[in-house]
Amino acid sequence: MFAMEVTGGCYCGAVRYEATGDFLAKGMCFCRECRHISGGGANVLLGMPAAGFEYVEGEPSHFTRDDFEGSVTREFCGKCGTHLLTRSPRMAGAVLIKVGSLDDQDVYGMPAMAVYCCEKKDYHVVPEGVASFDKFPTR
Repeated sequence: MFAMEVTGGCYCGAVRYEATGDFLAKGMCFCRECRHISGGGANVLLGMPAAGFEYVEGEPSHFTRDDFEGSVTREFCGKCGTHLLTRSPRMAGAVLIKVGSLDDQDVYGMPAMAVYCCEKKDYHVVPEGVASFDKFPTR
């Protein structure tokens, strides 16, 4: 883990953010909800401290499902629909930034883990050497 500064935003430029802090997680999620949001692929995410995250231009729209316990809140641009991040009760104090919204996606490198692989489809690929878990790993 090392402290980083990253910037990013949506496709149309209406919402921009900055984040500073240690990378808390680098992963891929194959759960049905993430595949739905991503358009069918894995949700590729970078976890960073919520305390170091701020929107510097525009404000995102929010969505939280109310039909099951422990639902995450997704933040996205209300104009172009770009998904920016997720806030999960499972990872309080962190934001899960969508790697596609980063200005420099190369800072991500490779995922450290793949989660919800039990829901992965045959066309999904987990890179060789990446730790894979059927569900979300417990500490």
